[in-house]
Amino acid sequence: MDELRTTAVDGTTTAPVLRLDGIHKHFGGLVALDDVSLELRTAEVTAIVGDNGAGKSTLMKIIAGVHQPDEGRIWLGGEPVTFSDPRGSRAHGVEVVYQDLALVESQEIFMNMFLGRELRTRIGLLDKRRMKAETQQILAELEIHIQSPSMTVRNLSGGQRQGIAIGRATHWARQLVLMDEPTAALGVQETDKVERTITRLRERGLSVLLVSHNLDQVFRLADRVYVLRRGRLVGERRIAETDGDHIVAMITGLDGRSREG
Repeated sequence: MDELRTTAVDGTTTAPVLRLDGIHKHFGGLVALDDVSLELRTAEVTAIVGDNGAGKSTLMKIIAGVHQPDEGRIWLGGEPVTFSDPRGSRAHGVEVVYQDLALVESQEIFMNMFLGRELRTRIGLLDKRRMKAETQQILAELEIHIQSPSMTVRNLSGGQRQGIAIGRATHWARQLVLMDEPTAALGVQETDKVERTITRLRERGLSVLLVSHNLDQVFRLADRVYVLRRGRLVGERRIAETDGDHIVAMITGLDGRSREG
């Protein structure tokens, strides 16, 4: 198989962080994804947009290992991969911030940060001191302000909860962070904090795949946008070379221009 390569902004040639080739997914008689191919580049924010039912969340879950494609191939860092469950994608450095955040509200922040990956002492006890210290450091680096890593999640604001979920994903991610509507339930100030966090992830060299209905947000954050409609990829554009009206036309099917971005 030919090695997959792409050209970065600085002119260097590297393998894309993620490449999907000919992805198909059916649920009974419903075609959720039909021959979808795309790629994500290092240290870029890539957005996926489309109406409800376009296939955005299904595509995200295939990358995360929640669903398996009926047809098609996935590469990470130029190497072919197959994920039978989410543990497989996490083992390859892919982390997800789901819309429901997947936090345990009755648990402390530090326990959520290390959920399923708890640190232990040499005699097998939970190393709470170390997990608290590392949690505090992770959140401080992302400028997510909390009183204590021992606070329970149920006592946090929506923005703080979102920050915990993002902090957990970025702590464990080595290649890619997937975000499904990360600010859908947040106010203006909390949305601003999350968006600044996403920008910092790119500055740290991580790639982010962002699913969002908010086109203003997409244009603020993304380097590139893919448009899905009824399970098919109908276009790819560089944000610097398009505008909101054109993307809306692609989403609604009123655009007849080429798919080339």
